This record gives sequence, C-alpha cells and structure tokens, in this order.
Amino acid sequence: MQSFIDIQKRLLPDLLQILQKRHTILRYIGYMQPVGRRSLAVSLGLTERILRSEVDFLKEQNLIHTNNVGMSLTSEGKNLLEDLEGLMRELKGIDVMELELKHRLGIKKVIIVPGDSDESSLVKGELGKATASCMKKLLGGKNIIAVTGGSTMAAVAERLSPDLTQKELLFVPARGGVGEDVHNQANTICSNMAHNTDSRHRVLYVPGQVSSEIYESLIKEPDIHEVLTLIQSASMVLHGIGDAITMAERRKTNPDTKMKLEEGKAVGEAFGYYFNEEGEIVHKVLTIGLQLEDLEHIPNVIAVAGGISKAKAIKAYLKQAPKSTILITDEGAAKTLLKG
Repeated sequence: MQSFIDIQKRLLPDLLQILQKRHTILRYIGYMQPVGRRSLAVSLGLTERILRSEVDFLKEQNLIHTNNVGMSLTSEGKNLLEDLEGLMRELKGIDVMELELKHRLGIKKVIIVPGDSDESSLVKGELGKATASCMKKLLGGKNIIAVTGGSTMAAVAERLSPDLTQKELLFVPARGGVGEDVHNQANTICSNMAHNTDSRHRVLYVPGQVSSEIYESLIKEPDIHEVLTLIQSASMVLHGIGDAITMAERRKTNPDTKMKLEEGKAVGEAFGYYFNEEGEIVHKVLTIGLQLEDLEHIPNVIAVAGGISKAKAIKAYLKQAPKSTILITDEGAAKTLLKG
C-alpha cells in the first residue's frame, strides 16, 4: 500500500512545493533572526512581493513575529520547525540517499543535510549542527579531538556548545597551518571549539608546509613533540575536504607544483595530500601533524564537506579514506555523487 506522502506527491504536488517553500522560509528566519524582509528575500532568492504574502501567512499562524528589528520565530514556530525536519527528510528521500551513498562510497556512515552550501551559508551552518550532533553520540569519557583548518571546520566550531562537556575534551590541531588565513587555521578553530564547549585545547605553531630539513628539526622540539604525541593519541578526527586547485592557491603553492597538480588532474585535497578522480595521490605536501596513514588507528573519523563544487573532491578522497569514516555532507554534493 502506498504511503500517504507518495499519494500526496502524485495528487497534490503543489501542496508539497508550498510546504517545502514555507519550511525553507522558517529555516532561514530561524538561522538569521532577527532578519528584515529585504535581507531575507535576497537570501532566499525571492521577490519581496512573493515573500510578503508568505510572511503574512506565517504571522497569521503565529509561527513568526515581527518588530522594528526584524522577523523572528515564535515558540510555536520553533516547535513546528523541529517537527518538520523528519517529514522533510522523508519527502526529499534523504534517508534513502544516505544509505545508497554509504554503500557506494564503502564507508561507515553518511549524514546528509538539506540544501547546497555553495548556494547558502545557512547550509554550512547545518553541516556544523549535524557534526555537533554526531560528535555527541560518539564521544566517550576522555577525548582527544584532532581538527584540521578550513571554513567548514570554522562553521562546525560555531555550532558546538557546552552540552558536549559532560565528557572530558581536549582539542588539538591535526597539523600545522601558520601562514594561512588566521580565522581558518586549525589553531584558531581548536581555540574556538574549546571556548564554545568550556574545554581545553593545545596549539601547534608550525608552518603548514616545510622542507625536509626543517621538518626533522621541528619535530624534535619538546613542545612540538608533546603536541604531536597528543595528535597521535586522538580518539576522534574532524576534517574537511578541499578542492585541489583552490587549496593550492590558498597555500600560495609554487608554479611548478601547481603545474604538477594540473597535469595530474588533481581534484581533491585532505591532510596535505592531493588526489585525482581515481583517488590516486598526485602530490603530497610535507606537513607536521596527522598523516593519512594515521587515520586507520583512530576510532572516529568525521569528514565534513558540502556543495556541488566539492563532489569530485569528496569522491576522490574517500577512495583513500579509512572505511570507518563518517561523511557529513549536503544535498547538493550527495545528489551529484549519486549521479556520477
């Protein structure tokens, strides 16, 4: 017997479209509140005229309230938004996509959030929220959590909260990164994660890439050696997956190496390793910190990356990733991965 949702999809498709639109508006208001109508219209890609009628309806239902600062969710609106999450996942077939992608990629688990983070910063925030929820389920008594840099990890840091500190947490940078954008450095992100969870962190003040001579010298320094020992003892790793050329430009990679990446058709990057679409390592940056082979010995490895633009990078990296990996991604990347 067909489910009610299947019947509704066939007989009342317009109803589902309206439901999805109003759910999206509520999500954006919840994320941006208090928010003005013009800012909300721009974020949603709607005209102010269309948005006005939807806002009027939501106000009539006591789901939002407005004042001179902007629009916010009422308590009823917050409760309804939470209740809608499971329904919207079923409507979009997200649970089915998660299972199919898990089997295709050959990893432990896939978690998908609605939307495309290439199109909306809200979705990147949802990736952070999903990561925080996943962490909470996996954390034990004492935890050393190794964290890489990047804007996605910065979004995860924003969504962590003190309720994680029922456990003992120590955040450590997975690798060096001095010289990169300070806001997206692993040291900064570890500091933010520790602050938001009322826990501790350590720093690793070394360059993101070094020569072999400097590498051998630095790892013998007592402070650096101590942090490296902690990193090797990590019970959890949180990391992003980057587009190869974007990451090379961010690191101010020399022209010869960039040419090597282009000739090798590199599409993805993680932990200083660059991969082509077959998952083969095209180039490796000598970095101080966690190496790809170290991941096999770490119980919980969580990779977080989203957006259609990251699909090739995700697929390439996961051909090398440990099978214990949990991927947290969005609809944009997931649908592209399933097509390909």
